Amino acid sequence: MTTASMQLAAASGLMSLVLFIVAVGVLALLAGGFWMTSRVRYNESPRPRPEEQPKLPPEGAVHEVRQNRESAEIPRIPKGDRPLTPYELSNMDSRPSATTDRPRWSKGSSGSFGGGGLGAH
Repeated sequence: MTTASMQLAAASGLMSLVLFIVAVGVLALLAGGFWMTSRVRYNESPRPRPEEQPKLPPEGAVHEVRQNRESAEIPRIPKGDRPLTPYELSNMDSRPSATTDRPRWSKGSSGSFGGGGLGAH
């Protein structure tokens, strides 16, 4: 090895100083993050006490109701009349269905596009 390569390979005091300053900067950022988090948490409203927690209604827990729904019919437009715009249609509510049979997909179909089934053949 030549003298020039030995000097380049030697540890530089300046490089050590730069690494130390970077490490101190990272630690300062972490400490600042913890400080900011504590300030934000201090300004938040306190957590509810056990007596402030919601209670079940006197009749007990609410249970799921399963029913089929039918949508309302879209009004028919006479031939030659202009089509209705979305804001001219009502809310198009649904109503309970008279049938209790649940709608099913066709046999052999997964019910979704690209579901991996063979599809209806």
